[in-house]
Amino acid sequence: MEKSWQSALGQMTYGIYVLTTFYKEEINGMIASWVSQVSHDPLLLMAAVHPNRYSHGLIEKSGCFALHVPSKEQSDFLRRFKGPDPQKKLASLAWRRGTTGCPVIEDCLAWFECRVKTTHRPGNHTLFVGEVVAAGAGVGGDPLTTLDYDGVYLGRS
Repeated sequence: MEKSWQSALGQMTYGIYVLTTFYKEEINGMIASWVSQVSHDPLLLMAAVHPNRYSHGLIEKSGCFALHVPSKEQSDFLRRFKGPDPQKKLASLAWRRGTTGCPVIEDCLAWFECRVKTTHRPGNHTLFVGEVVAAGAGVGGDPLTTLDYDGVYLGRS
């Protein structure tokens, strides 16, 4: 990718989310920023996940994922989702199994549980389009965005 394109992409603003998923007894959480609402009726959300991510395989097998909206005050909270050990990511956090079986983190602005409706592979990431089957709002505050977060994800994993 051209250097000027990378600089330009660094100026685009995205939300920062925590995506959780599972398959059987395996669970994982990861940071996701390429997320968007794609339909109102039915309510569909899209998350782009690189195929080499551990969560990618879990989503493919379980057919579901959950998205969590952290607040600006929770930027330190995200560090736990960068590590390689899936068990440590959710350790000591208040979470429960949701309607789909996905881990739902209690302490966030909002959460959405999705069942995968369709997938697309237009480039090097898989777009998982999920229909929202459960959602909730939690603590108040302002959502965390790429403006508040160190680093810009340019699609390399």
